[in-house]
Amino acid sequence: MLHLGIGQEAVAVGVCSLLENDDYVFGGHRSHGHAIAKGADINKLMAEIAGRATGYCGGKGGSMHIVAKETGFITATGVVGGTIPLALGAAFAAKERKKHQVAVVFRRRRRSSPGRFHESLNIASLWKLPVIFVCENNGYAEFTPLSAHTKIERLGAACEDLRNSASTVDGNDLFAVREAMTKAVEPSAAHGKGPIFVECLTHRMRGHYEGDPAKYRELSQLAEWKKGSHRACRPCARKQER
Repeated sequence: MLHLGIGQEAVAVGVCSLLENDDYVFGGHRSHGHAIAKGADINKLMAEIAGRATGYCGGKGGSMHIVAKETGFITATGVVGGTIPLALGAAFAAKERKKHQVAVVFRRRRRSSPGRFHESLNIASLWKLPVIFVCENNGYAEFTPLSAHTKIERLGAACEDLRNSASTVDGNDLFAVREAMTKAVEPSAAHGKGPIFVECLTHRMRGHYEGDPAKYRELSQLAEWKKGSHRACRPCARKQER
């Protein structure tokens, strides 16, 4: 299973371009772009995806379990929301050592449903941990549109209930992502204000996995995104409801 992030590159680049080498990054099952943006060696990354011994994990991690410690890319996982609590551990360590580091965890929209996300957000708020939750909202949970499994159109609203800083930006606009992250990185790391949530509205150009026929998605919708006429701040949620 190979999950490509084609179409979502602006999120990875916009976020990681503002991080230091010793800042921590945790990915999910679609994290090739995040690892590259954080500075991972492309040859070692490709070798890992191909299952070769010269890959980052000796070919045993594969596409979904990338580790590039020398760049601060700690790990990725295919477990839904599995890296969220791990990011809290890294943020806690940074706070205890009084280092101006941040932990960034990339999440898909469907990873907002598991209890571990809400529990982690609560703990991060209580302990004022320097962690940034970056939600890549591409309108789907695998093959299911958002409207079929949640009533919350903007996840940032749920985060504000815990008095966390939250924002929603056009995830296809590199400069919009960078602006949001510029505001997030320094206050979170240096001033102890606790977790920050950034929701990036974007769209993947491929199916859930490579080879997915994606019959659940309208071809007209995909064509609009490819032309750039369908902006991310008007996500596909309303279209999917019709």
